[in-house]
Amino acid sequence: QVHVVESGGGLVQPGGSLRLSCATSGRIFSIVSMGWYRQAPGKERELVARIGSDGRTTYVDAVKGRFTISRDSGTMKAYLQMNSLKSEDTAVYYCQAGDSVWGQGTQVTVSS
Repeated sequence: QVHVVESGGGLVQPGGSLRLSCATSGRIFSIVSMGWYRQAPGKERELVARIGSDGRTTYVDAVKGRFTISRDSGTMKAYLQMNSLKSEDTAVYYCQAGDSVWGQGTQVTVSS
């Protein structure tokens, strides 16, 4: 059974940075795309960024130039580097492996 576990969330001031990590179990990592999604209170879950098995990346317009998604085959982890954070980035951030395996989420709060 495949598992996905996020970490790295927390409270940060506007303009600050956080790095989220997503650990996966086992063999799927090298063959699936990895995605970061977020869900703010009262809103639907939305895609933030995605990285294919070939390294190709896509981002939602709201985070372009501020967030960077990456993956490390050696550690079987995906990362989301978030810079210049804004209050509107506050949400629970979820990692997805492939198109169906979700983690439990990690809270990111941007506030002064």
